[in-house]
Amino acid sequence: MIFLMDLQMMLLDVIYFILRNSLQVILRPRTKPIDGELVLITGSGGGLGRLFAQEFTKHGAEVVLWDIDSNSNEQTAKLVREMGGKAYTYTVDVTSREDVYRNAELMRKDLGRDVTILVNNAGVVAGKRILDCPDELIERTMKVNCHALFWTVKAFLPQMKAQNHGHIVTIASVLGLFSTACVEDYCASKFAAVDFHESLAHELLAEEVEGVKTTLVCPYIVDTGMFEGCKIRYSHNNLHIFQILNKDQCFSKMSFSIHFQQLITAFKLLLSLFFFRLLPWESNVTAYRFMGSDKCMYPFIETTKKQVTNGSVAVA
Repeated sequence: MIFLMDLQMMLLDVIYFILRNSLQVILRPRTKPIDGELVLITGSGGGLGRLFAQEFTKHGAEVVLWDIDSNSNEQTAKLVREMGGKAYTYTVDVTSREDVYRNAELMRKDLGRDVTILVNNAGVVAGKRILDCPDELIERTMKVNCHALFWTVKAFLPQMKAQNHGHIVTIASVLGLFSTACVEDYCASKFAAVDFHESLAHELLAEEVEGVKTTLVCPYIVDTGMFEGCKIRYSHNNLHIFQILNKDQCFSKMSFSIHFQQLITAFKLLLSLFFFRLLPWESNVTAYRFMGSDKCMYPFIETTKKQVTNGSVAVA
């Protein structure tokens, strides 16, 4: 009898949250105030990390910028300061737990306060087929895209829990929900990032830590240069089935996403994800071929080869 009552309450809660979240997507919830928050952004030297820094500054937050490239990181800080904001730069290798922990303590001493919003944005991709990819590049992808999440969360979550105030944002990828050929390192690392984040969210809920929120963002392909050359099949009238997003278009959705537990930046992918989880493997392969998703990274791999030949590889 108790089991049936619990089952009924669970089903009612499921329906309620589906309806509530559907309404929030349509009506847009009240903006979360971030004025005065201290936001740490990894991979802040360019791409989406730089946009995050500017957007948080626009809304009154102070930003801590972590990037392994000190020059590009200082450029981001300059843009923030020109907006009238406060930016603090640190040259950090997020793949090194010692470097992460050391800079976390250094930052606390310098600023006299703790991070209240952590944006795990840093990401890399090798851009090579698995049999052509040096082991070192595969390890680097896993360390930046996955292992670094453990070190940054362990560095800042204890203080968030102690204050019962904080927000952890994980920038994963739709390739952490779907997979495709030739980017095994990236797909594996982003699948790991998605599950890491969801497990962390479950842990906080189980411990009833109500003041620490979490958001998982799974962007579709964005024109930051990270996947330059990637192509999805064209449909009628020269329109993409899944249009590659420009940075501003993607970021407007990502900044909105902080109000939710999870966001996929291409809405059509939500339907695809639903059906792909129900269909047999062979059906998924057929759908991939129709959309051109099975070979969408082939041009990207060729572009990367040309960049290496020319002596420069741009990895966001």
